[in-house]
Amino acid sequence: MNAHIAATGALPSLTFADWMGQIQSGMEGVLDRFLAPTSVVPARLHEAMRYTAMDGGKRVRPLLVFAAGEVFDTPRALLERAAAAVEMIHVYSLVHDDMPCMDDDALRRGKPTVHVQYDEATALLVGDALQAQAFETLSAPLEAEPGHGDSSLPLRQLRMLQLLAQAAGSVGMCGGQAIDLASVGMTLSLAELEQMHRLKTGALLRAAVLLGALGGKALDREESAALDEYARAIGLAFQVVDDILDATADSATLGKTAGKDAADNKPTYVSILGLAESQALAERLRGDAHRALAAFGEKARRLRELADLIVQRKT
Repeated sequence: MNAHIAATGALPSLTFADWMGQIQSGMEGVLDRFLAPTSVVPARLHEAMRYTAMDGGKRVRPLLVFAAGEVFDTPRALLERAAAAVEMIHVYSLVHDDMPCMDDDALRRGKPTVHVQYDEATALLVGDALQAQAFETLSAPLEAEPGHGDSSLPLRQLRMLQLLAQAAGSVGMCGGQAIDLASVGMTLSLAELEQMHRLKTGALLRAAVLLGALGGKALDREESAALDEYARAIGLAFQVVDDILDATADSATLGKTAGKDAADNKPTYVSILGLAESQALAERLRGDAHRALAAFGEKARRLRELADLIVQRKT
């Protein structure tokens, strides 16, 4: 697979596993293009950025970007930039979350976390630099592809930048992490837990879906509502399944420390609902996600398959 991911429209005959594998492997080349090489000063910082961003993870957010892009015929070059940007934001959040001042974890994606492999100061800077690189990547000027007018491309990019910034900020991912840290040892209601995870996990997953769609066109009200409902369902389902896996899987399977939520006395869906009801909730959310996509027909097949993957995954 070369550095460029194949055009989404060229993949209709692929199985889901093959489509997913092409996107995941292609993202290595995309990230390689947009991250500074280790030959550039400061070499150690660039090495650490690549250590955490490359060769690891399920790439769920890039997969969502490309799946939504199929629905709205988004240009490949813009999909690659959007997928790289949202993954950089996600990875930066993991680096910071793992630091001793937050979750204090030593294992991520099956290898030592950045502050363990390098040091805390480097981990802090890796997160900062990845966040900045995400916006640089998404904002770079692009030439329009055939069928996509020059005049609309800068406006679409501007809207995408605004969306990603909101999803990553105090009313999105960072805000959810703040609530999470403040909730340790507390008893939350189900509504409070849902609000926390809509921000911490759901906001960036929603952004991934909308970034893929907005790169192709301005969405009408019905399309926006349907994608929002889909993103709401998969965002909550992702966290419910994370909580289930944290309670039931081992560290080798997860690639991160298992059982840490319970050890840290954090509120989770399993601690509030119990295991069986949490599993039932994940299945209900999967159904909600499928129903939200009904109007998009076969073009939304990959989004449906990703909803299934999110709920049925084992890691």
